[in-house]
Amino acid sequence: MFASCIYVSQEKPDGTKDTVEIVTDDTLNAMSDSAVLLVDTLRSDSLMIPAGSIETKNVQPAQVVEFAKTLIGVPYKYASTDPKQGFDCSGFITYVFNHFGIIVPRSSIDFTNVGTEVLVEAAKPGDLILFTGTDSTEKFIGHMGIVVTNQGQLEFIHSTSGKKYGVTITPLNDYYRSRYVKTVRVF
Repeated sequence: MFASCIYVSQEKPDGTKDTVEIVTDDTLNAMSDSAVLLVDTLRSDSLMIPAGSIETKNVQPAQVVEFAKTLIGVPYKYASTDPKQGFDCSGFITYVFNHFGIIVPRSSIDFTNVGTEVLVEAAKPGDLILFTGTDSTEKFIGHMGIVVTNQGQLEFIHSTSGKKYGVTITPLNDYYRSRYVKTVRVF
């Protein structure tokens, strides 16, 4: 087990920031073989939300998919959630879900324990599809997207730094199959 502190900053309306230090040892799971910490809680207001719990309210998966499609063409930008500048993969997911007031983890690896795993063949629009990063020898989550369709061939929308460079819809082709980790349902 690794010891760690988590710092969460929130900007207040007056432009100043509040920073809260969260010190805990029972909400962190460590993968000792790769020294990666998986935070299994999110801070929302003053509540700690356990991993696997995403409050989707009354939002329907089709609404999420349709809104995500409006962002096709937004360029890729590492560590960004701003559509005026671009998105990284998890920044895109964060922006789409936050549009509906749904709080999700900010980093792709933090989706490791979120939702209910479903077989790729059973994936539905709105499900999240998780991949390794571009280094497929690393087996932790490093890329993600939202399933758009799964009729005949699964297609997902994501922000990629690859050839398409930005928000695009991609089929689950051989390249992405080689990086595929799992599909999860949050709705």
